[in-house]
This record gives sequence, structure tokens and C-alpha cells, in this order.
Amino acid sequence: PLPPVSTSKCDGAASHEKTAWLPILSWLPKYNLKWLKMDVLAGLTVGLTTVPQALAYAEVAGLPVQFGLYSAFMGGFIYTFLGTSKDVTLGPTAIMSLLCSSVVGGEPHRAVLLSLLCGLIQAVMALLRLGFLLDFISFPVIKGFTCAAAVTIGFGQVKNILGIQGVPQQFFLEVYYTFHKIPEARIGDVVLGLICLALLVTLMFMKSSLTSDSDSTCSMYARKVVWAVATMRNAAVVIAASLIAFSWETYGNHVFTITGKTTRGLPPFRPPPTSDTTANGTVVSFGEIVEDFGGGLAVIPFMGLLESIAIAKAFASQNDYRIDANQELLAIGVTNIMGSFVSAYPVTGSFGRTAVNSQTGVCTPAGGVVTSVIVLLSLAFLMPAFYYIPKASLAAVIICAVAPMVDYRVVAKMWRIRKLDLLPFFVTFLMSFWEVQYGIVGGIAVSGALLLYSMARPHIEVTDHGVLVMELSSGLTFPATEYLSHIIHTRALQVSPPRSVVLDCSHVSVIDYTVISELRDLLRQFKLREVHLIFAGLQVHPSILKVLLAADLEGLRHNHSMDEALQMESRNLLDD
Repeated sequence: PLPPVSTSKCDGAASHEKTAWLPILSWLPKYNLKWLKMDVLAGLTVGLTTVPQALAYAEVAGLPVQFGLYSAFMGGFIYTFLGTSKDVTLGPTAIMSLLCSSVVGGEPHRAVLLSLLCGLIQAVMALLRLGFLLDFISFPVIKGFTCAAAVTIGFGQVKNILGIQGVPQQFFLEVYYTFHKIPEARIGDVVLGLICLALLVTLMFMKSSLTSDSDSTCSMYARKVVWAVATMRNAAVVIAASLIAFSWETYGNHVFTITGKTTRGLPPFRPPPTSDTTANGTVVSFGEIVEDFGGGLAVIPFMGLLESIAIAKAFASQNDYRIDANQELLAIGVTNIMGSFVSAYPVTGSFGRTAVNSQTGVCTPAGGVVTSVIVLLSLAFLMPAFYYIPKASLAAVIICAVAPMVDYRVVAKMWRIRKLDLLPFFVTFLMSFWEVQYGIVGGIAVSGALLLYSMARPHIEVTDHGVLVMELSSGLTFPATEYLSHIIHTRALQVSPPRSVVLDCSHVSVIDYTVISELRDLLRQFKLREVHLIFAGLQVHPSILKVLLAADLEGLRHNHSMDEALQMESRNLLDD
């Protein structure tokens, strides 16, 4: 798509310089009027996208719509001071809303407490520099989860398009009751929902088809108008649908299912609740709430960090600057902590809104301040108007937002590159329909098992050069000890006559005590059979040689190259 301006106008804003803990100091002294104009334009554009999406994602989280806006403004302020990407916007997202719904079950007080706990976990991870833990969540697991989440979220909005009530949240029951209740569908909601979907899809395709090959002033102006309307399509469609619903409601015709009464004004600034009270007056303690959160308290912080850092890295690469992953963790953690004081639920980086921010030409994270001000103004003055927003229009916004997340092409790519990667993908994908957090945990477990299997069964290429040459493809650690010993015994020691072995250690970068113990036994076995076990290529990693020598292995023979090892053993064979 063609942005109204080139991001080259703010070259230098995303400097490689970073000021520890407070990155704003790296760009604020250089701030100028040109950057201000671009940041205001980007902030306004993203703000008009954020408001309808925040309202819609609150529905996904099972919370009153105002909680979406409560969660949408704190990130802009915090990230301006602590963020290292000029493009990223923090706020409610489809995936975080789904995870929140699965953990808190639509209870606002628990959602706010969850934000505090997630923020604390994320901030502690940043301070301890634990961002590397995210590297253990493999790409197939991420893709399996996002595809399942998109299907779950998208289908969950079908009931709002149809205008039917009383549908359970559990996915399989939701599918059954949605089809079962189709005869109860409201015509007004169906027609309005389908029209909103058609408009959103049309505007999305119009934006993606824009080209910049025309030099006509009129054409350029028209394309800018189309780009602007298409970029703010969510706001345009929701406003138009609300006006239609308002006109019908004014004449007493309740044709559409509308959002209804919402809490007016800004949220109070207060500490998040640490206990809860059930409908029958029973007080639920902090410990009991945390226990109810279960595995979600581990999954949600990790997924929030993963989603936001992936987005930040993608746009940093695209716009030629670098980010600090641990500083990003801190920014997200502080945002969630402070957000819990204004009744927010957990947030993370939004890919869609970040893309809009980048395409509009944002120069610094200060664009997020403008977006946050738009959200605050909406809370202060527009909440009465939100009463008339049809739920079908919000459902259309959500469906169009999550549809691109269903990446079916990735299955074909994994099949061509490494078929085994499909196993964690499908485990995550299928289990996520049962419980979202179970899908993620199951996928990580399968990926971990595959990783451990590759460590326990490293590739060992065996060739015959008069002596057996075994080339090790990776490090020697304790899981691989038994496998290596088995190969050596079956191919060299248990044959008649026994054969000498040259271990090509050119690719070995690590070795541990368990391996040393096994090598000591192997050397004894070779000596008893009057054959040799020779290590070649150890000079590439002197530290490995030191470990072997320090272990005082009797009979250890090592050579600096494979050729030397083969020549020496050939002489031994001739002597024999």
C-alpha cells in the first residue's frame, strides 16, 4: 500500500543509540517540528483504528466494551518513555483477549488483577534478562496457536452476526449451539453484519491494490483519499452502522442487537483488587484467584512478550533500525502494571495497528501519545454514543482483523522443508480448540521432545577408510552418550576382528562429564581388544581437548587433523 508520506522524512529518529532503561533520551533531544507533524498524523490515524478495535476486542475477552478502551491508552504513554521501536503500538489484541477470556471467564476484577500479575512477571523477566526463554517457543507452535486462535475468535463472532443469544463459550459447544440456533437469527443483525463484512473486505482490497505508478496530481490525491478511508475503515464502518441503528431506535424499532449501556467517563486510578466477591457474597482470596488462573498465568505473559517482540523485530528490520528485546519486555511489563491501576486487562503489541503506524510515517514512539489522547477523549465524551453500536458491526471488525492470521500456506512450507515440524504445529492447533493454554503448553512440550531427541540421537556418519571414521555432527552431551557408545560397540568392538575407530570431532563444540566417563570405559574396551580409538579435529576447539586431557583418560590418542589420524592408523595396520 502507498502511504501518504515516505518514512524517509524521519530518517535518524530510530537511532542505533540506546539510553539504558530510558530510551526516550536517545531521540527527544533531536525532536523537531517535522517529526511532530508526522507523529500527530500517525497518532490520529492509529487512534481512529484503535477505538473500534478496542471495543470489539473487549467483546472477545468477555468484558464490558469500556474495558477495551481502558486497556488501550496506557501503552501509548509508557511506551513513549521505555520503548525502543518507533512503530509498535501497545493495546488490546485478538489473541490476548482470547487468552484473557479463557482464564478470567469474563470477570472484570480478575482481568484487572491478571494484568498486574502479568506485568510483574514480564518486568521481572526484563530485569533478569530472561528474554532468551522466548527462543524455546518454536515457529510451528506460534503458527499453530495463531491459526487456532483466529478460527476460535472468528467463529465466536458468528453468533453476533446472527444476533443469537445463549451460546456457550467452549469452542465445540459454541459450534454446536450456533448451528442449532440458526432459526433464531435476527434478520436485521444478519443483513447489517454481512454488509459491514462486505464493506470492510472491499476497503481492505482497495487499499492493497493501490499503486504508485501514476504521476497525475488528481490520481495521487484520489489515492491518498482512498488510502485514508481504507486505513480508517473500522471506524468508518462502525460509525455508519451506529447511525443506522440510532435512526431505527429513535423510531422505536429494535431491529439490531446493540451494545447497550456503558460506564461513562475515565476509569478511576486505583490499585487493582486483590480479592473478589461472588454473586452469593462469598469472598475469594488472592491465593484462590491465582490458583484459579492456573497455567494461564504463565502462558499469557509469555505470549504477550512473544507477540510484541516479534512485531517489533519485523518492523525494525523493515525500517532499518534495531530494538532492545529486554527493554521491550520492560516496556510491556510496566504498561500492564500501570494499566491494572486504570482497570485494563493484559495488552501487547498489535500487528495491524503497528502496520498502520508505520505506513502513515510515524517518526518516534511519541505518536502513541496522540493515539492515547484519542482514546481518552472517546472515554470522556463519546461513551453515550457507544450505546448504539450494533454488535454485528463489531463482530465484522473482529472477523476481518483475525482472518489474515489463518496462514494455510505455512503447512505446505513446513511439509517441504521439514515434515516433522508439522507435529508440534498440529498438536498446538488441535489442542487449542480444547483449551488455548493447553494447546500452547502441548506444542512447546512436543517441540521440546523433538529438540531433546535430536540431542540424544545426533547424526553420526560412518565411513570405511581401512579404519572406521565416525563423523559427529554436533556436541557430545550426556543424552547422546548411550547412542554413541551403541554405535561404536556394534560397528567396531563387537565385530570380528575388532576395528579401530577415528572420531572426527571437527564439529564438536561441547562435551560434559557423562561423556568423559563413557569415553574412559570405551578406551578400556579398545585397549583390551588391542585396537585404537583416535580423536581427530580437536584443535578446532582447544577447550574440548583440555577437558579430555584433564580427565586423565588412559590410552587417549588425539591428532590435529583427519589426514594425520588416518595416516597414523594406516601405519599401525601395516606394522601389525
